Amino acid sequence: MRNVKPPWAGPALLLHRGRSDATVAREAGVTICVFCSSSDAVDGAYHAAASELGSRMGRAGHTLVYGGGRVGLMGAVARGVHESGGKVIGVIPGFMNRPGVTYTEADELIVTPDMRERKTRMEDMAEAFIALPGGFGTLEEITEVITLLTFRVWVKPFVLVNTSGFYDPLIELFERYYRESFAKPDFRALCPFVDTPAQAMDYIRDFTPPPLVSKWF
Repeated sequence: MRNVKPPWAGPALLLHRGRSDATVAREAGVTICVFCSSSDAVDGAYHAAASELGSRMGRAGHTLVYGGGRVGLMGAVARGVHESGGKVIGVIPGFMNRPGVTYTEADELIVTPDMRERKTRMEDMAEAFIALPGGFGTLEEITEVITLLTFRVWVKPFVLVNTSGFYDPLIELFERYYRESFAKPDFRALCPFVDTPAQAMDYIRDFTPPPLVSKWF
């Protein structure tokens, strides 16, 4: 069973206790889990945003934890973090750990037996989450984090970067959830969408937990 800390315990409190602790978080850096595509075939605008996010994270002294790839947006984020002086932790399942796929330059590389353990390790290490555009795997990671947030399994900031309007259809789907009572409108505050990496970093820096809302209607 996963060892889950309650939302009032652990380093995530640095992000939302108040001004003094928020200042400590900015100075010491936090561990940010980034979900994103492993495709090298996507438009250059997505790669540019991923590189910018990594650069901003590294300059701010944050640690990246991510899926451990050197390809696609994954590799762009990791290189951006390293080039700006940040730390990179890669978490990759054994069947993916192969030359040309794995970011072997990671400061720490964790090889897991399967995808489920990979996701669990990343979630447990993360003090905040950012989702860039991605495919099926990214979508699965996004929905799991949102689900855990709605149940208040933990309280951590999560923000999605809507580069080039990529997540517009997902925003429309979520709005239908709220309109038709598949989810409470209050949950918009748990998964905000922003346009740029700079806005995502500002959100994490200034994060204040939204009011506690029951999952149930």
